[in-house]
Amino acid sequence: MSESRQNKSQENNVNSKVASELNNLIQIISGTSSLIENIWEGRPGSEKYFEMLRASIERAEQVTAQLVAQAGGSNCKRVLPSHLEQRFDEALIAGAPTQRKHSILVVDDEPMALELLHGVLTDAGYEVSVAQSGFECLDLFRRDAHAYDLILTDLSMPLMDGEETFQRLRQMSPAVDVVLMAGFVDSARLEKMMNTGLSGFVGKPFAPVEILAVVTSVISAAEQSKEGTNGIAAAV
Repeated sequence: MSESRQNKSQENNVNSKVASELNNLIQIISGTSSLIENIWEGRPGSEKYFEMLRASIERAEQVTAQLVAQAGGSNCKRVLPSHLEQRFDEALIAGAPTQRKHSILVVDDEPMALELLHGVLTDAGYEVSVAQSGFECLDLFRRDAHAYDLILTDLSMPLMDGEETFQRLRQMSPAVDVVLMAGFVDSARLEKMMNTGLSGFVGKPFAPVEILAVVTSVISAAEQSKEGTNGIAAAV
């Protein structure tokens, strides 16, 4: 490899790491500002400071998007199989289903991200378990592979990242539904995972309504598929 190409590759690697960390940071700041707003809602003068914080977050999101593009990452806010796109739009309007409690395992090495997702999903009526590493996720899944309707995993984690976690989960149970969350992911890498059974991708930072719509669409599609299979089995 020529020196110029090697330097370019190293630069892209640095950009991708910076973009990923910035996205994670923005997601944490966004969630934290929402929590603060709930606490300080109605306090005199507080709205002025929240508007300044929102403007700063929006600017940071724009800068991060530029970094992601420069590093060759996916600029999609979400990626779902084509048959789930309509369900996503319907879920945005209808919200989370309430027929029965669905169980979700959230995997992220960032405690604040876990706390925020736990709150959003619990408020929507889901039963939520958390894991702070891919190893902990696999351990929980190994104990009871039928305990979770969906696994949400971050991509950037030490020792075992989200891609390897997803691959190992699929080896343990080819039918498991896994949705990936990431600030930065290479387009080719994401396409490869989608082709090998990844149920969806959500780009950080995301709004609560976005992650809820993705979760709802994936779980409802899986339930409908199971009902269809059970109906065929009963008929036979």
